[in-house]
Amino acid sequence: MPEILPYGTWTSPIAAADVAAAGGGAQWLDVVDGEVWWAEARPAEGGRLTLLRNGEEMLPAPWNARNRVHEYGGRPWVVAGGALYFTNWDDQRVYRRDPASGDIAPVTPEPSAPQGVRYGDLRPGRGGTVWAVRETSIGPRRVDIRRDLVELTGEQPKPLAASHHFLTAPQLSPDGRHAAWLGWNHPAMPWDETELCVAEVGADGAFGPHRVLAGGAGVSVCQLEWESSGSLLALLDPRGWWNLHRITLDGQVTELAPAERELGGALWKIGSRWFAPLGEGRYAVLDSGRLAVLDENARTIAGLAPELTEWAAALAVHDGDVVGIAAGPDREGAVVRVDPRSGTVTPLTEAPEVPVAYLPVPVERVFTGTGGERIPAYLYPPANPDHAAPEGELPPYLVHVHGGPTGRNFPVADLDFAYFTSRGIGVVAVNYGGSTGYGREYRERLREQWGVVDVRDCVTVAEALVAEGIADPARLAIRGGSAGGFTSAAAMTTERVFRAGTVKYPILDLAGWTGDGGETHDFESRYLDGLVGPLPEARERYVARSPLTHAQDLTGPVLFLQGLDDQICPPDQADRFVKSLRGKGIPYAYLTFDGEQHGFRKASTMIAALEAELSFYGQVFGFATPGVPRLDLHR
Repeated sequence: MPEILPYGTWTSPIAAADVAAAGGGAQWLDVVDGEVWWAEARPAEGGRLTLLRNGEEMLPAPWNARNRVHEYGGRPWVVAGGALYFTNWDDQRVYRRDPASGDIAPVTPEPSAPQGVRYGDLRPGRGGTVWAVRETSIGPRRVDIRRDLVELTGEQPKPLAASHHFLTAPQLSPDGRHAAWLGWNHPAMPWDETELCVAEVGADGAFGPHRVLAGGAGVSVCQLEWESSGSLLALLDPRGWWNLHRITLDGQVTELAPAERELGGALWKIGSRWFAPLGEGRYAVLDSGRLAVLDENARTIAGLAPELTEWAAALAVHDGDVVGIAAGPDREGAVVRVDPRSGTVTPLTEAPEVPVAYLPVPVERVFTGTGGERIPAYLYPPANPDHAAPEGELPPYLVHVHGGPTGRNFPVADLDFAYFTSRGIGVVAVNYGGSTGYGREYRERLREQWGVVDVRDCVTVAEALVAEGIADPARLAIRGGSAGGFTSAAAMTTERVFRAGTVKYPILDLAGWTGDGGETHDFESRYLDGLVGPLPEARERYVARSPLTHAQDLTGPVLFLQGLDDQICPPDQADRFVKSLRGKGIPYAYLTFDGEQHGFRKASTMIAALEAELSFYGQVFGFATPGVPRLDLHR
C-alpha cells in the first residue's frame, strides 16, 4: 500500500545524477558507406562530444567535436575520401583522422585570435575534399562576423561563395556540375525566409554566380538534398507549412504531397535533416517531430512507429530502413532503426535505463485562450507507486517554458521532469504561441508579441489547471531557460499567478540583447525585430517588456542559474537583475557555473542546478527536501 506523504516530500529513486547521466545522448547521425555514424555527448566528461561508428568510438578524449558557428553549432563531422574530418571545440579548427593510422592532424590554420575562425556544417566536396561554412570574427563586438563558403584543401581554405550573411554549406550535385545551399540576411531568421541558391561548379572547382531557385519573400526553406543532377528536393513553406517539394534547375517547383502538416523545423543548427529519400517516390519525413512516410504517388503522409513521439532532425536511410535518434513517453532518446514496411523498431543503442513505474505518462491537452486560440500542452502529473498524497491535497505544479522561443515541447520521457513528478510535483510543458510544429500562422502569433502572448498562454494554462482542481493555486511556479527564462522572468514581474520562478541563462534586458546593445551574438542580434519590433521605432516596447525594468515588481522568490561562458545569453543580464534585488527583501538565489556555455553540459552542473531547484521549491512551498543540499536564499 502506498505511503501517505504530502506532495513534494515523496522519496524517489530518480536522483539528479541519473538525470545528468541521461542528459547526453546521440546527435548528428548519418550513414556513410553502409555504416551508421553519430556524435554522442558525454556529461561525465565535461560535456565532450565524441564520434562513433557502429558504436565504436572514433575520437578519444580530449577531442571534442563541437563548433561555435551561429553559437548553436552546425554539423561537426563528415567522412570524405575515406577520412574523418571534424571540428574541435577548443580551437574551432577542422581536423582529419587518418583512416589507416588513426592519427589526427589539423587541416585548417590556427587563427590569430582564440576561436576567431570557426567552421561548421561539414559536407563532402569535390574529389575527396570538404566543403564548409567558415565564420570569421572581424572586430571586437559579438556581431562583427563574416561568413563564407570554403573548400578545405591544401594549407589554406579556398573561398567558394558568400551569397548571404548567413549560409549553409554547399552540397554537390551527383554529376559534380552544380552546388546548392541556403542563405538569408538580417533581419530575417531562417524560419522567416531563406533562399535556395544554386551555382555552377567549374572545372577548377570555382563557383560561378549563384541563382535563387526557391524561397525568399516570406518563404522559408529549411533543408535541401539533390535528387538527381537536374533536380533537388527541399522543405519549404509557401502555403504556411513546411512541405516537401521537387525543384528543377530551370526553377519548376512541385509540391509532392500537399498537406497542412509541418514536415520541417526551425533551422537552429545548420545541417539538420527532417527528411530522407527511401526510393520509388517514398520519403521518410518528420511530421511535427514524429516519423512518417510520404508517398508522392499516392500523395499521402502515413505515420510510422507511433510509440516514438520525438525524432531528432537527423534522419538517414540504411539498406532501405530509416535510422535516427528517437524517444517516446516511456523511453529516453536512442539510436534506432525502423523498417518502413512493417514499422518494426530495432534499437541500435541502449537508451538510458529509466524506472518506468516512476515516469509520468504525458497527457496531451489543448487549452483555450481568452481569444479562443488553442494552446497545446503536455501534462506530466505526479507519479510514484510508493506514495500517495493526503486526501484533499492538491499538488504544486511547475509550468515549463521551452526555449527559442521558436521551439517546442514533445510528449516524451523526460527525467528532468520525472525528478520532480516522482517527488509529487506536477509539470505542464506549454507550446505557447510562437512554437513550431503547428504551421507559420501559429509561429507568428508571437510576431511583435513576445512577452505578451507567451506569458498570457502560460498563465492561461496555469489558471485552467487550478480551475479544474488539478493544481494548488498557492503552489504554482514557472521555469525555463534562454527564451524560456525570459518568459519566466516576465511572468514573475508582470503577473500574480506564480509563487516562484526558476530562470536559467535568460534574456532580461531586451535592448541590451541586440546587436547595438552588444549582449548577444550575431545570429540572433536582429531576432527581436520580429519578436518585439524594429528599432528605434519600438524602443519603448523593449523597455516596457524587459523583466529588468520591472525587477522591483517580482511576485515571489526567483532562482537564477547561469553559465559564465555563455555567448548567447551572457551573464551580464542576470548580474544586473540580481544586483537590483539586493536589500529589497525579495528572496532569491543566483548560481553561476564556470566553463558552461548556453545550456548545461557538465554532469556536475546539471546535478547542482537540479538539486538547487528542488531545494528552492521546498523552501518556497513549505515542504522538506531531504537528501539535497539546502539552497541559500538571499534578500
